Amino acid sequence: MAINKVILVGNVGKDPVVRYFDKGVVRASFPLATSDTYTNQQGETITTTEWHNIVLWRALAEVAEKTVKKGNQLYIVGKIKTRSYVDKEGINKYITEILADTLIVLEKKQPGTWQSQQEPGSDTTERKTQESGLREPEASYQTTGGHEDSSPFDDESAGRDGDEDDLPF
Repeated sequence: MAINKVILVGNVGKDPVVRYFDKGVVRASFPLATSDTYTNQQGETITTTEWHNIVLWRALAEVAEKTVKKGNQLYIVGKIKTRSYVDKEGINKYITEILADTLIVLEKKQPGTWQSQQEPGSDTTERKTQESGLREPEASYQTTGGHEDSSPFDDESAGRDGDEDDLPF
């Protein structure tokens, strides 16, 4: 058994680039930055940033076109896919992408707080979560059924039966 699952929480680097193909197929892509902060032996705080190429297809791409903007904090679930192409000079190039099947837009609130989606005025509308720093999502979107996260142009995805990599979680 093999598992290819990625979970990222990061900030959008640029507005999504959305392309429409034949038969209503839509593709959205954008960079997502994740950062890691640590203190080195000299006591200096070091922050490293990793950039990820996020790709969404079909309905999820349409949702991203309407809701995702530069600077948004997102929760992304998907899988890693590496593809290759030949550039203008005939050199093979490789690109690694995250094919997302879940997208959650997280609210930007003060650190340690989140807004509930309950009725305004409820005593549970705002809660402190200092220990975990979690915030309730603004909106959540997920593809359903089949292999929505794979490219409709992948030859290998056309022949899959889909059962071997479907996980119960």
